[in-house]
Amino acid sequence: MVPSVTQCLSPHPLPVPLTNDNTASLTHHRRRLLHHLTQCTSISHLKQIHAHTLRTSPTQHNHYLTLFLLSRILHSSIPHDLDYAFRVFRQIDEPNSFAWNTLIRACARSRDRKKHAILTYYDMMSGATVGPDKHTFPFVLKACAYLFCLSEGKQTHAQVLKLGFDSDVYVNNSLIHFYGSCGCLDCAREVFEKMPERSVVSWNVMIDALVQAGEFESALKLFNEMQRSSFEPDRYTLQSVVNACAGLGALALGMWVHAYVARKCSSDVGDGVLLNSSLVEMYCKCGSLEIAEQVFERMHKRDVSSWNSMILGLAMHGQAEAALDYFARMVNEGFMPNSVTFVGVLNTCNHRGLVSEGRKYFDTMIRDYKIEPVLEHYGCLVDLLARAGFIDEALDLVSNMPVKPDVVIWRSLLDACCKNNAGVELSEEVFKRIIESEGGDCSGVYVLLSRVYGSAKRWHDVGLVRKMMSDKGVTKEPGCSSIEMDGVAHEFFAGDTSHPQTKEIYTILDAIEERLESIGYVPDFSQASLVDELDNGKKQSLRLHSERLAIAFGLLNAKPGVPIRIFKNLRVCNDCHNVTKLISSIYDVEIIVRDRARFHHFKRGSCSCMDYW
Repeated sequence: MVPSVTQCLSPHPLPVPLTNDNTASLTHHRRRLLHHLTQCTSISHLKQIHAHTLRTSPTQHNHYLTLFLLSRILHSSIPHDLDYAFRVFRQIDEPNSFAWNTLIRACARSRDRKKHAILTYYDMMSGATVGPDKHTFPFVLKACAYLFCLSEGKQTHAQVLKLGFDSDVYVNNSLIHFYGSCGCLDCAREVFEKMPERSVVSWNVMIDALVQAGEFESALKLFNEMQRSSFEPDRYTLQSVVNACAGLGALALGMWVHAYVARKCSSDVGDGVLLNSSLVEMYCKCGSLEIAEQVFERMHKRDVSSWNSMILGLAMHGQAEAALDYFARMVNEGFMPNSVTFVGVLNTCNHRGLVSEGRKYFDTMIRDYKIEPVLEHYGCLVDLLARAGFIDEALDLVSNMPVKPDVVIWRSLLDACCKNNAGVELSEEVFKRIIESEGGDCSGVYVLLSRVYGSAKRWHDVGLVRKMMSDKGVTKEPGCSSIEMDGVAHEFFAGDTSHPQTKEIYTILDAIEERLESIGYVPDFSQASLVDELDNGKKQSLRLHSERLAIAFGLLNAKPGVPIRIFKNLRVCNDCHNVTKLISSIYDVEIIVRDRARFHHFKRGSCSCMDYW
């Protein structure tokens, strides 16, 4: 009869005479227990095996076999009960590195015990008879990366160097991932550059660290270096590269990666949900919505992230009806929307000013799907209400929401005050809240306040805003627009004269100006300058905005029938928006502009945003 668990917690060794026959019998018995362990499927069965092990294992004989058996019990208990695994571990006399590593790895992989991975590692370092090995450090560093424990990770790195594991490829890969997760790109690069040996994983973690930090160009350069070093990219490499292309708007390279997957990768890679979801997101962010939908519709398998990528992409392009249709399809096909899904749905309503629908989906999220709203959801709803003119309701929501509003929410309120002429006093109060918020002291906020003063003809206050910026060392962020032509990105700043085709570009600008004047175009000076200057000066400033230079370059070099795709770091101003609509009609060309907030598709004199942005 197998003893109970209660009996096994205080075991008494059986008085077995240590003859050769008994030793052989014990060895055979333990092998049977090992066999039972491989068949174990429940924690109750495991506890019975554990109890039997303790009852039949003389502590003074065959220590190593008992240690091995308890280590295997420890390993088997982890998927069932981590607390029980800790109790098993504490019963092991002088645990070996396998037992320590098993426990550290389990904590590092757990949902809520990652801190214990670091603490267990400290226990190992301070009191164990064995030291860490090359398998220990990756688990500890994984926990440090997840918890952003920079100090603890650096101490672990010091131990790696001290114990001579700095040449191990797996340990170095973990160090790169740790430093990249904590935002220490210089440290990650230093580890990568000093590696005596690299694997594909080494390149992947370094490329991914750069992508996560927004260093998209550096990530793509490293990818080129990886290829020159004769390493074949795998699905993880390609996914990171696709994400870098999405960040840069590098459509040509993104399409090359897509073609590479179709041509060289196995069906397991090519049909992978994560990679295809990244492709959908990339095509959306690069302005090619049709191809994004094609990739999505051809996916053999989808998950919630796939649907989210499509809904968020359509929202970004202002395709409200299509985005909400995809949401309905998602629910009908049995997928449960998550927090990210509703960010996409609320953004969809926001980009089209669908106030009643936005309120409805916000309530549905809470009532039907039991999703607790977070700052992003409140931010979407506040922006939706404020931009549609419901500023008082937006302010009430900010006052009553359970989370502290961030600088993004206050900025959206100030922008709405500016566009809706909500009054100087309210705008000044919102401006004050922004400046008091972390990260709020930036040029865009001062520009918005200056426009409020400008609309009220308070030019003296406009001048004071400029002086305030100067005193604080805040400089206006320059407008920058990029356009990809034959796989090469061309950047333009406002008033730029550095491009090799500058002369031809300015000739095109003059021609555009003549065509605009011939059809009665009148400039919109409301966003032309921070100061009250003559109209001619403002007009000259407007015509040299970065996106106009990029459009002129596109008209000069683009092939007939190919859309001109522009990516701008700031929001498009009213005048440039109007002018781009006219250019699309005059030159019969489709112009796609991605600004800081969304996509604008200009075609035949109109924009997809319907002049609401």
